[in-house]
Amino acid sequence: MRLLRSMLIYLAAGLGANAAVAQDLSAYLVGEMRGLVIHEAPVAVSALPFLRIDETQGQLADYAGRHVVLNFWATWCAPCREEMPSLQNLQTALGGEDFTVVTLATGRNPPQAIRRFFEEIGVTDLQQHRDINQQIAREMGVFGLPITVILNPEGQEIARLRGDAHWDSPEAIALIGALIGQPGG
Repeated sequence: MRLLRSMLIYLAAGLGANAAVAQDLSAYLVGEMRGLVIHEAPVAVSALPFLRIDETQGQLADYAGRHVVLNFWATWCAPCREEMPSLQNLQTALGGEDFTVVTLATGRNPPQAIRRFFEEIGVTDLQQHRDINQQIAREMGVFGLPITVILNPEGQEIARLRGDAHWDSPEAIALIGALIGQPGG
């Protein structure tokens, strides 16, 4: 527990969180957020391209300078269907110049299936990107869906959650807010 606390304080300081949050970030690892693994040191992410819904290419590096909650999902994934509206709510709560939620459909997910998926569940404010052939997911060690990773403004992975979560829950909003230096959301 002492090592975890030291690691959390180090990460909080590196992310610009205020001193009060840095003193006890472990208090935010409650509820579904207990499963969030915060890395001891930031991890590089894939530089491979993804496709935007308009078929232009992008990269995770396009989000440099912002904290990112990056969600790997698929149209056929039932837990993803349950989770996606909460990711939109997280974007609504904390999204802005310094933070965004990015969704990355991995594997076989044609654009029309992605559009239909978003329409059926009422998600209107999240970006629709595709990881063709699961190349980014493979490079980043994403096995099973959904997987959500948190990127720092330098574009490095600092935390990961396997499985679905309610990203709009009070504990998730508080944790993400603390990580990005906006305690309480």
